[in-house]
Amino acid sequence: MKSQKLIVKGSEISVMHIEKEDYISLTDIAKSRNTNEPFAIINNWMRNRSTIEFIGLWEKLCNLVFKPLEFERFKTEAGNNYFVLSPQRWIEATNAIGIISKSGRYGGTFAHKDIAFEFATWISSEFKLYLIVEFQRLKADENDRLKLEWNFQRTLAKVNYHIHTDAIKENLIPEELTNLQISFVYANEADLLNVALFGKTAQQWRSENPNTEGNIRDQATIKQLVVLSNMESINAVLIHQNLPQHERLMQLNQIAITQMRSLLGYKNLKNLK
Repeated sequence: MKSQKLIVKGSEISVMHIEKEDYISLTDIAKSRNTNEPFAIINNWMRNRSTIEFIGLWEKLCNLVFKPLEFERFKTEAGNNYFVLSPQRWIEATNAIGIISKSGRYGGTFAHKDIAFEFATWISSEFKLYLIVEFQRLKADENDRLKLEWNFQRTLAKVNYHIHTDAIKENLIPEELTNLQISFVYANEADLLNVALFGKTAQQWRSENPNTEGNIRDQATIKQLVVLSNMESINAVLIHQNLPQHERLMQLNQIAITQMRSLLGYKNLKNLK
C-alpha cells in the first residue's frame, strides 16, 4: 500500500493504492470546505438517501461479500431526522469495501475513486473537476514512469545478451546440429541462469503463474536484472573455460546470492525506478 499526494485548488489530497485500486481521502476533500470538522461533513453526506443509493449500488457491483439487507435498512431510514450514518457504521454493518476508515496519525476516511468523485461533486462541482484533472495527471505520470522503468529493465537484461549467446555458439553448438537443436541449447543455457537466480526454470514459473503477463524475466526487479546481466557475462567466461554445466550452475548460484545481498543494501539503485 503506497500513498501519494495531489494538490487541488491549494488543498493537499492523499491517494492510496490498495490492491490495484486507487482510494482518495474523503477527509482531505472535506477539509477543503471545513478544516476543523471534516468528519461532520462526511457524515452529513452519508446520511443522504441519494448517497446511500450510490454507494450501495457500487458495493453490489464490486463487492461479493456486501450485505444488501443492511443496505436496504439504511436506505429506508435515510431522510429521517434521527438518522445518522458514519463511515465506520456503514463499513461494519454492510461489509463495505468502497469506503475505508483508518485510524492513527495518517488515518482518515478514504473511498474508492468512483465514490470519492461523487463526494467531491457534493462538495463542489468545480472542486470535482479540478480533482479529476489532477488525478488523471498523476496516473499519466505514473504510466510514463512505468513505461520508462520497463524499457530500462528490458535494455538492462540485454546488455550482455550477445556476449552470452556468442559464447554458447562458439563452445556448445556443434556445426551439424539442426536449428531446432540449436535453439534448445540456447534455451537450456537461459534456464541455467533462471535456476541460478530465480530458483526455477521459465516453464516452472509459467506453470505457477498462468495468468501473469510476460515471462519470468519480465517480472524481475531491477536488482535481479542487474545480477542477471552480470551472470550472462560471467557464464560466457565459464563456458570459454569449458566448465561442465552443473559446475557453472553452482558457481552462478553463489554469485547470484552474493550480488543480490550486496544490491539489497545499495540504496542509490532505488533512484533508477
